[in-house]
Amino acid sequence: EMQLVESGGGLVQAGGSLRLSCAASGFTFEDYAIGWFRQAPGKEREGVVCINSGDSTTYYVDSVKGRFTISRDSAKNTVYLQMNSLKSSDTAVYYCAAGFGVRSTVILAQYDYWGQGTQVTVSS
Repeated sequence: EMQLVESGGGLVQAGGSLRLSCAASGFTFEDYAIGWFRQAPGKEREGVVCINSGDSTTYYVDSVKGRFTISRDSAKNTVYLQMNSLKSSDTAVYYCAAGFGVRSTVILAQYDYWGQGTQVTVSS
């Protein structure tokens, strides 16, 4: 069974940092791009960043460039999202997702498997 499990969310003050983890199982991790998405209360889910399979190149949306860093550890089947200089506007439930054949995009419909999400709350 394919599974993605997020962890590392929590409450942090503005300007602080968090590191999210996405642990994958049940599929060939190296063959999938992994994306991070978020959904704030009352808003649609949006893409944040992805890391490609193979060369691990990355794609970031403008709002997080320079603040967020995605990385993957194939030995642990895990993707990390380091979030620095957090703002109140980053408050959301964060989801990771796996997409086969996806490259450098965070279009939701292109991702096949999703985790359950982890809450990130940034207090101002």
